[in-house]
Amino acid sequence: VILPHGTGKTVRVLVVTQGEKAKEAEAAGADFVGLEFLQKLKDGWLECDVIVATPDVMGQLGQLGRVLGPRGLMPNPKAGTVTLDVAKAVREIKAGKIEFRVDKTGNVHVPIGKASFTEEKLVQNVKALADAVVKAKPAGSKGTYVQRVAVSSTMGPGVWLR
Repeated sequence: VILPHGTGKTVRVLVVTQGEKAKEAEAAGADFVGLEFLQKLKDGWLECDVIVATPDVMGQLGQLGRVLGPRGLMPNPKAGTVTLDVAKAVREIKAGKIEFRVDKTGNVHVPIGKASFTEEKLVQNVKALADAVVKAKPAGSKGTYVQRVAVSSTMGPGVWLR
């Protein structure tokens, strides 16, 4: 989901591609672009938050799965980080696109902003996330999909929303 006011964090985007797509990525605002970063990644360089790749370079990038996978950096089509439209992907990520998953106990842990955000911004971000979670409900699930919602700061107490 793309949060209307972002998360408040600046995201460093690496685009692994070649040719014309590299120019598109640079124009869209990617921080790092090019195939030369494959070797840097092999050498242990991990100074980025998100990696976007085109399908033609995934074979080379797939060799780094053991390094990138556990850190959550491995691009995949489901998250929209393996695409031919790299400019759109970079713009969305820079605008505040976040990925959410449900853990094994049914909880969704996702950042919605900073404590310094105004109340309006946080409310709009929560509404956008709630709409996306309800829209992602599997067709086979029955009963109440969202039972309770609590919001908390990173190390603060949770506040129940009604």
